[in-house]
Amino acid sequence: MNPLRAFIQANRWLSGKTHGLLGSRYTTDGNADFRREIPAGYVIDGATVYDIGGGKQPFFSAEARAAHCLRVVGVDISAEELACAAPGLYDERWAVDVTELRGAGDGDLVVCQALLEHVKDVERAVAAIRTCLAPGGHVCVFVPCRNALFARLNRLLPEGLKRRILFAIYPHTARAQGFPSYYDRCTPDELDRLFRAVGLELVEERLYYVSKYFFFFYPAYLVWQLWILVASRVAPRRLCETMSLVYLRPAEGTATSPTGSAT
Repeated sequence: MNPLRAFIQANRWLSGKTHGLLGSRYTTDGNADFRREIPAGYVIDGATVYDIGGGKQPFFSAEARAAHCLRVVGVDISAEELACAAPGLYDERWAVDVTELRGAGDGDLVVCQALLEHVKDVERAVAAIRTCLAPGGHVCVFVPCRNALFARLNRLLPEGLKRRILFAIYPHTARAQGFPSYYDRCTPDELDRLFRAVGLELVEERLYYVSKYFFFFYPAYLVWQLWILVASRVAPRRLCETMSLVYLRPAEGTATSPTGSAT
């Protein structure tokens, strides 16, 4: 192992050990929690699922797809990415920018994981996602918060420099990450406003206060963790790191109150 890799590994080990001393509020990984619990809680047998942004890595495995008899529509801006998905995981493949997407209004479930931060106009994306939902359908979204420290740095640094740093520290991400990020409207309150504006109702929200971007250098990790401990108490919604959101398209004939509940 070269000296740089050894240094990074030692720092990540030390950061991880320190992090393990914290409670679940600061150790629950949002991305893992989303994959493990969020869409799974809204799957129904025989559902039509829109997997938006899944590309070559569809959200549902072959086993989950078979167990629930799912019909899965894979949506991604890249036809090449969709073509790389394992055979049989998508019933249909739509190569389209999410802001230009026009669904058939037949989706029982829409999954959108770590996509919206890469979209320049999230308002248009949310309106497009709405076209996929059938009455009674749910959309499950996981997205980083634009106010997180890593997101602020991401917006400040030049794209080429960001990619070189990311791939030097985390070489395994070279094939799956490094896409340009804009974080347009990516806060709990702003996204909630956009989804409500298209008639959807919030049914579940989980805010997370952990990301591992700074684990590679222990002093940076300590500064970041101190910030998180303060931020999560002072402004827990505005200064979360990531979030999981679930919205419902109410069934026909129901109305939603200003707070989003059916009346």
